[in-house]
Amino acid sequence: MLKTASNPGGTPIEVFDSFRKGVADNRAQFYLDVASGPFYGFNRPDAKVYPGVIQNWWRQGMIGGAKAHYDGIKAFSETDQTEDLKKITVPTLVLHGDDDQVVPIDDAGRLSVKLVKHGTLKVYPGYPHGMLTTHADVINPDLLAFVKG
Repeated sequence: MLKTASNPGGTPIEVFDSFRKGVADNRAQFYLDVASGPFYGFNRPDAKVYPGVIQNWWRQGMIGGAKAHYDGIKAFSETDQTEDLKKITVPTLVLHGDDDQVVPIDDAGRLSVKLVKHGTLKVYPGYPHGMLTTHADVINPDLLAFVKG
């Protein structure tokens, strides 16, 4: 995910540094802010906000280890998974919302589907990063159809 010479479309390190700062300084507020905003797209003007979803995401964040979460930011942002993706040979469904503010579609979904041998990309217009929760009614049938296919 990190912007580097070999990944010029990636996210600048400053973004991940701000995540680490949020976890280190006040992770309770960090988890509340991320869930209330970009993760589920609740910061969009027309968004239907689900307070229970925000509270549950906060709860999940708070029961995890602070050190693991801090270190996990490095792992998910700086690990180059290109060669691992190239080794995947089974049919693979890549789902991505085109309004994902956390992991932009161009540097994730569209890039990864090119690397797997038998990949299919399904793009959900307007859907956020947390679309599996906010739009389970749409995504679950698509997953089931792929598995049955």
